[in-house]
Amino acid sequence: MHLGESVRMSLRTIRSHKLRSALTTLGIVIGIAAVITFVTLGASVKAEVVGQFGDTPANRVFVVSTPADEGGPPSALAQPVFTENDVNNMADIEGVERVIPRGTVSTSALSHGDQTLARDQLVATRAALFDGAPFAAGGPFTDDDGGQLVVNQRAASLFAENLSVGDRVNASTRGGGSLNLTVVGVLGANASLNPLSGFGTQPRFYVSTAAYDTVVESPTLGVTQRVYPQVTVVAADPAETNAVKERVRTYLESDGADAPRLAPDSYEVSVETNDDIVDRIRTVVNRLTQFVTGIAVISLVVGAVGIANIMLVSVRERTRQIGIMKAVGARNRDILQLFLVESLLLGVLGAVLGVPLGVAGGFAAVTYADLPLTLAVEWFAAAVLVGMVVGILAGLYPAWSAARVDPIEALRYE
Repeated sequence: MHLGESVRMSLRTIRSHKLRSALTTLGIVIGIAAVITFVTLGASVKAEVVGQFGDTPANRVFVVSTPADEGGPPSALAQPVFTENDVNNMADIEGVERVIPRGTVSTSALSHGDQTLARDQLVATRAALFDGAPFAAGGPFTDDDGGQLVVNQRAASLFAENLSVGDRVNASTRGGGSLNLTVVGVLGANASLNPLSGFGTQPRFYVSTAAYDTVVESPTLGVTQRVYPQVTVVAADPAETNAVKERVRTYLESDGADAPRLAPDSYEVSVETNDDIVDRIRTVVNRLTQFVTGIAVISLVVGAVGIANIMLVSVRERTRQIGIMKAVGARNRDILQLFLVESLLLGVLGAVLGVPLGVAGGFAAVTYADLPLTLAVEWFAAAVLVGMVVGILAGLYPAWSAARVDPIEALRYE
């Protein structure tokens, strides 16, 4: 029997049992759709997160103190352990162009005009953070003036009347005080300053470290100084970034560094470049994607069992037909081919229906997560291939059973 004849007969059988065929392929459809959904979500997250670091210059070394065994974003749960003494000493390391500390000023609300918004923090940093950053209006603040404010465009648009240069903003601090701030700069739409602060275009309000009041006694100098949870070291030469990273690490392991002595025992001070962080994020996202995809594969197993079950039922229902086919000259391999093709078509049908459904699910997931859609196209072909493999594996035993049917007994079968 020609392969084309087997395909034609199989399609006729599938069409004659539309509802049963649809229900049989449902498990494959759900499994493929789930895999495509999770893979699309994983690809979108990875593209967004890695893209944030891709926009950051390659000469950045990020220094942060976090719990040793915690996952999540690199700056999550960061503790303020880097004193002004550390910042100044890191600035003197060979190959370092500048050092940018970063902290947060805890607030409860921001007021502008007649409008008051809840806001939990301002970002305290130095003007060096904005070197090379595009400004839509105005420019960076001065380091020694704690009354100046720089905002990104998402932050400016939080108020009914968008903030612009010269506007006055009052920040209510958690301690019951207030800061009278004047907007001196509005960042451009594509400004990417520090990916460790979080991903996506979140509202950001930046003030000088002159307004930052978190202090500690330096264990080395014995004087009270500002202390920061995060420091960015900028290498003068991008080619020397890894060398600068090692020098910063060597300094932090020395007796002159405050950070290791201020960090809790369960914390570690990490020194990482853009590439280090991107590799780590890629690994985490890939593992999460593989984990959830593995769960979705269970649906494929269920689908395969469904196909095998229906094919076994089909063999029993068509026993007499098999006997007639053998009586007129059909060989065992023709019967084997016929049932394998039918099982294969059911698997491919499930995969073809599952792919667009999975893309729709992925689109809904990334829309909910406010991420740009990134399609993992290579998985589409893989999904169809998986559907074929599942169909073939599920049909092997039923096809073998059909091929072994005795023609005499089959013709007697009612």
